[in-house]
Amino acid sequence: MEHPHGLSRIYPVKPADVYLFATCLIDQFAPEAGMDTIRLLEREGITVHFPEGQTCCGQPAYTSGYPEEARAVARLQLDLFPQPWPVVVPSGSCAAMMRHHYPKLFADDPPVLAKAEELAQRIFELTEFLVQVAGFAHPDSGEPCTVALHTSCHARREMGSHETSAALLANLEHVAVVEQARIEECCGFGGTFAIRHPDISEAIVTDKVASLKDSGTRRVVSADCGCLFNILGRAARLDEIAGSPAPTLEGEHIASFLWRRTGGAEQ
Repeated sequence: MEHPHGLSRIYPVKPADVYLFATCLIDQFAPEAGMDTIRLLEREGITVHFPEGQTCCGQPAYTSGYPEEARAVARLQLDLFPQPWPVVVPSGSCAAMMRHHYPKLFADDPPVLAKAEELAQRIFELTEFLVQVAGFAHPDSGEPCTVALHTSCHARREMGSHETSAALLANLEHVAVVEQARIEECCGFGGTFAIRHPDISEAIVTDKVASLKDSGTRRVVSADCGCLFNILGRAARLDEIAGSPAPTLEGEHIASFLWRRTGGAEQ
């Protein structure tokens, strides 16, 4: 698989063990997505290890222009994964931070840089891992439905995992996937961008909600909770303004969608 920055990644054989880096948003706001990630991996015969000392990947500080604070957070994560197992991250955004930007953070600190580079090579976004390493292949046992896929900017531009997300959905026999206009555009979240530039963020996400609805579906699937919360939150606010009696756009993390569609939960 050709990755951003012109690098081809060599994938390992399916391991017996992996680490899970759950991300702040899943840990605090979408724990079921984290549990479904574990369930998906365990069904593949993989033992999942969850280091309880994990916190944030450091991206909010890094993208806000606070490298020292980002280094302090990132340094805490470097020793949490001592075994040479893959680290699966159910977020393209956090995975990109750990894989591409940890080495940049410690470029002037050779001993720590070595740790960061070694860890970076073991970082896998969830859908990338399911397709390229685990060989995920389960029949679709759900009712026919139509969904749109949204992938975060980091997943698309730094991890290339929009391709593996799309591949997983394409393999679900009873799922029709529609493509919204300007699929490559940001949802407007951008982490702290949404806080620092709320008016611009609101305009962008309003356009994203409209393009998703115009695609002909009322359900969106994403491998990044930040984008998902932003899109669904704006959709809910627009429903409230319009007095809609029911949600006009719903969605879920791709881990939960895959688990439910492939017989892992009651339909």
